[in-house]
Amino acid sequence: MAREFHILRTAGTPAIQGLEAEIAREAGEAEGVEGTGEVEEVGVGPTGKKRSGAQNGLDRRARNNEQAAKRQKVDGKGDLPVYATKFSKEEIETQEKKPKRKVAVMLGYSGTGYKGMQLNHREKTIEGDLFKAFVDAGAISKANADDPKKSSLIRCARTDKGVHAAGNVISLKLIIEDPNIVAKINEQLSPQIRVWGIERTNGSFSCYQYCDSRTYQYLIPSHCFLPPHPKSFLAKQIVELAKEADDLEGYHARQKEVEDVWAKMEEEYIRPVVEEIDPSIRDEVIRAYYEHDNSPRNRSSTTTIEDQKQCISDIPNHGEVIPSLESVDVTAIEDGQTSTANMPSVPGVETVNVEVPEERLRELTPVEIALRLLKDAHIKAKNAYRIHPARVARVRSHLSRYVGTHKYHNYTIDKTFRDPSATRIIKAFDVDALPIIINDTEWLSLKVWGQSFMMHQIRKMVSMVALLVRCGCHEGRTQDSYTADRLSIPKAPSLGLLLERPVFEVYNEKLEEYGYNKIDFSRYEKEMEEFKQREIYERIFREEERDHTFHTFFTGLDNTRSSQLFYLSSVGVEATKKEIKKDTLTKATTKTDIEEVMSEDEGGVINEEG
Repeated sequence: MAREFHILRTAGTPAIQGLEAEIAREAGEAEGVEGTGEVEEVGVGPTGKKRSGAQNGLDRRARNNEQAAKRQKVDGKGDLPVYATKFSKEEIETQEKKPKRKVAVMLGYSGTGYKGMQLNHREKTIEGDLFKAFVDAGAISKANADDPKKSSLIRCARTDKGVHAAGNVISLKLIIEDPNIVAKINEQLSPQIRVWGIERTNGSFSCYQYCDSRTYQYLIPSHCFLPPHPKSFLAKQIVELAKEADDLEGYHARQKEVEDVWAKMEEEYIRPVVEEIDPSIRDEVIRAYYEHDNSPRNRSSTTTIEDQKQCISDIPNHGEVIPSLESVDVTAIEDGQTSTANMPSVPGVETVNVEVPEERLRELTPVEIALRLLKDAHIKAKNAYRIHPARVARVRSHLSRYVGTHKYHNYTIDKTFRDPSATRIIKAFDVDALPIIINDTEWLSLKVWGQSFMMHQIRKMVSMVALLVRCGCHEGRTQDSYTADRLSIPKAPSLGLLLERPVFEVYNEKLEEYGYNKIDFSRYEKEMEEFKQREIYERIFREEERDHTFHTFFTGLDNTRSSQLFYLSSVGVEATKKEIKKDTLTKATTKTDIEEVMSEDEGGVINEEG
């Protein structure tokens, strides 16, 4: 039984944001992500070592129910992977045999709704849909329809859940006699996946082994470069540590262009909402929002390492709600309706109808409702922010510190300072000078060009720069991350990440010698740009407007009581080893670092280099 209930929200914001979000998963829980969600592709490391096709992990998945009726299983071993089909012996024998050719398939896709660009036994993936489309279009014979290995399928760049690609390449053997084969393949695919073209190659070609470099784009709202809110845990600690290092003046100089931003936003967007909160709960609401106190228990004056580990593991996965009263579990309003009776009137706030099951109404409290209003006010204030050119220049300067050959063991998992495979070459990393404004939110475009990237590397690089700029940190701190010191660097959300294209400069010269066309995306520039606007950019902007992923990510970090991010302060790496008293935590001594608990995909395949 459900009855009508009205929830207040700040005017101009999408219907109560994040109400459907779940409380963040515990540390170590496989993301899958949220499932398996992020980028980073498989590729060639600087040592020149290359993995075989078997090592690339051609996994099997459960059978696609849609085709079960017309394609029978004959192996007697249960369901096939969802990307595979098994034709009967009669069907295979009656099909005309045609020659297979080794080819490079150039494609683009939106990763939304897919568990990445890899084969998975049970999940819907880009590669799985491609393989089925090849079979349905006649580019792969029925005899080979049950196993991609029979067609020597190899991907150039692996991407995980939610990550997009304007350009990617797979190499395999296809039947390409039909001049309309590209159109026929696209007819079998979702509009989210497009094959741009197919080029013949020599028989030994592997798009994974012969890719020279890759370029990526990362779209991020400009408000991600705002300093932490002055009342947040991280902001207070950064200021205290600047005083300790006798660098308060230098800290303020590095934050000059944003020194009064929060004061103005408080006055215009936040104070009107705070003043409308019932005075009897106002202090509790403010304390809960800024102090991240989501536990009914009282915190003691000192906190154990286990408490800190729990606090860190409360940091949300990307796309999940912050596990504090700021984003308290209000899923009670997911599926039902309410009444505005006895609800306070707040200027600039409108009413939204949502259905709430009768038995769950008891979960809503005045504090929870006030916290939701306060969160909406902060989101509206952030979306109104417009970045100063001097701030963009700081971002560019920090990004430039990545260019060159460095040890990126702190930007991935399971690699040490002495691991030679952690050394990577970044050829360029820059930010567009002119931001773009979409749906009243300002976005910056970051572009990186590198030889190869490890698991999580790009997202951690973006997160590191955002944190350095936000916290007014010395630019030299990036160099500290290349040393043997172990730093906890969270991963930025996968939402903004886009593989632009892989590059085959050296191999393209050989292809011309063999009499084949280059693997070149420039011929499809117009189609790719239209596809990016329609299927990728619009999805990114729409998802951020709905879920406030970036707000959730950075607010979660700002309010997490841990010393693990204190390397962002004027004291530097040594500050992460400090023991903090009362309302703060001592440094965790285990591998349970911020960057790992932030991960929504630690349970996924970790063999994701590229």
